[in-house]
Amino acid sequence: MQGVSNPSPDDLDRRLVVSALGVVQILAWGTSFYFPAVFAAPIVADTGWSLGIVVSGTSIGLMVAGLISPQVGRLIDRNGARPVLAASSLLNAAGLTGVAFAPNTAIYLVAWVVMGLGMGSGLYDAVFAALGQRYGDTARGPITNLTLFGGFSSTVCWPLSAFMIEHTGWRTACLIYAGLHLVLALPLQLTVTPKRVTPPRATGDETSADVQRASPPIRNERLLFTLVATVLSFAAGIGAIVIVHFMIFLQAKGVAAAAAVSYGTLFGPAQVGARVVERLFGTGYHPVWTMIGCCVLMALGLGLLAGGFPYLVLTILIYGAGYGISWVGRGTLPLALFGPVRFPRLMGKIAFPSLIVQALAPSAGALMIERFGADATIGLLTGLALINVVLIGLVWLLYRAQRPTEW
Repeated sequence: MQGVSNPSPDDLDRRLVVSALGVVQILAWGTSFYFPAVFAAPIVADTGWSLGIVVSGTSIGLMVAGLISPQVGRLIDRNGARPVLAASSLLNAAGLTGVAFAPNTAIYLVAWVVMGLGMGSGLYDAVFAALGQRYGDTARGPITNLTLFGGFSSTVCWPLSAFMIEHTGWRTACLIYAGLHLVLALPLQLTVTPKRVTPPRATGDETSADVQRASPPIRNERLLFTLVATVLSFAAGIGAIVIVHFMIFLQAKGVAAAAAVSYGTLFGPAQVGARVVERLFGTGYHPVWTMIGCCVLMALGLGLLAGGFPYLVLTILIYGAGYGISWVGRGTLPLALFGPVRFPRLMGKIAFPSLIVQALAPSAGALMIERFGADATIGLLTGLALINVVLIGLVWLLYRAQRPTEW
């Protein structure tokens, strides 16, 4: 009797694929972007290193991730996502091990360079490219679902990190996380990611003309691409400044430190809630409306904060919702505009400026606060957010003029 073989990664249910990759995203974000929030203070207390140096590790990681993102997109396009995502788990494990054993700041920062390679090859942008390559025009749902998992990174990893640091020390906690990348993240990614994927629209007996119809040329494509990359970079930069300096902004508005922390807990649920709404209703409208909503909500939230709107809960929920769906639009808008065939390469190119801006933004925000004050910085961010509303409006006008039936 012939045995029943296990399903290949190509045959797996989408929910299983997204769930597995989502678990990996929780771990990946929690041990990189969200790392300093809990680890920075214990590292400073134990080593005597400056807080600026310790926190700058994440900025270095984001910078490296941005620099390699175009190449990551090309590798996924050419070789499939499996080797790239697997490498991200190995690099994250190696980087965390380097952080754990770092005897000085030089080795610590070198370890973050390695972490940056893992971030560039394994965070949202790379996985968005993988999902777009695998599911083609139908990847919007999986991309949105993936961001739902990512939204719980701080919720899961912050208390877990605090528990491990308290009971084992920060160095051992880093090693435990490194082990999780090897024994949990790596097997999950290898299990659900096929060795090579041909985009659904370019498979079988389809001719080259069929592929062209799947991703027809766009007039003013370079301008449209530049506008999209700029919008996403503005959203990422504004978001990074607000996340890092959120407590300072609230205290500048007269909120006590303890109350500011309580208000800060609303930020995560606002992001996830907005992504749930996008998941439920997003199939009924073009992804550009997701980014329009993102830009408008971020500008409105910052404007209300700048103007001293008395209902801070509502202000935070509005802003957090806009920022939350920015990550959905980051994956779904380029896919809808430029098609699945070129999506992995274009995703890498779009991620390049966005990650660089995200790396530099917190330091830029600190300089603005020191020089002009928190209130003026909020006002400047509001102005940038309003510019982003205009830019995404231009994207809408340019593309609508060419494809009016899609809107």
